[in-house]
Amino acid sequence: MTHQVDVLIPTYQRPAALAVTLATLIGQTFRDFRVLVSDQTENGGAADSGEVHAVLRVLAAHGHDPVLLKHLPRRGLAEHRGFLLAQATAPYALFSDDDLLFEPDAVERMLTAMREEGCGFVGCAVPGYSFIEDVRPQQQAIEFWDTRVEPERVRPNTPAWDRHKLHNAANILHVADRLELTPATQRKYRVAWVGGCVLYDTEKLRKCGGFDFWGDLPVEHSGEDVLAQIRVMERFGGCGIIPTRVYHQELPTTVPNREVDAPKVLL
Repeated sequence: MTHQVDVLIPTYQRPAALAVTLATLIGQTFRDFRVLVSDQTENGGAADSGEVHAVLRVLAAHGHDPVLLKHLPRRGLAEHRGFLLAQATAPYALFSDDDLLFEPDAVERMLTAMREEGCGFVGCAVPGYSFIEDVRPQQQAIEFWDTRVEPERVRPNTPAWDRHKLHNAANILHVADRLELTPATQRKYRVAWVGGCVLYDTEKLRKCGGFDFWGDLPVEHSGEDVLAQIRVMERFGGCGIIPTRVYHQELPTTVPNREVDAPKVLL
């Protein structure tokens, strides 16, 4: 059975966080999605987690046809995302990190925006609530799409690149609160990129090469999602939606080595 959305979750050494992320998918108001998890934990991991299997069973009972894959050896984040993209059969592919929390209407709202715009991707920034008292006005500039979302060329060290600051800390929450935005009045805005939670038009992502650049990067790298989005945005356009309804669990990163940043190396 082909679903409208494939939720693609790459994971590594985070079975507990993954179980929480999966649990927040159970109550989504949009129902027509499949869940594919790919684990690169060498020993143990999701396959040995009772919590993960418990949630997968509930997702299966709700018709989401979950699949838990093991993908080794590790060849880097880009290759892992490319592997997951190769498994996707749905018109839309939602790449989610393994340490997020989804509000019940999150997937529906991203998909609604995608269908309205027909662009390459729609993302939800993933703020952390530990920063809710950390107000940073100097990082809260926002550029709304008042017209249809159109292709844009964004590159490091350009004014458009500074848009990423809006996604730091809890900035996106503060802006939504200041502008009194609600899910019923959500707006689309211009992005440099969106980290953690991005819904792609699957075919458009593939037309832009997906993550085929993985072979040009060392195993230890970051920014692979940024580079993919930049390529999609230049050809098909992309946007973020506010208010966001997805949050970060704020766990320590599993990617401590960020010396090789894909867009800065390959663009």
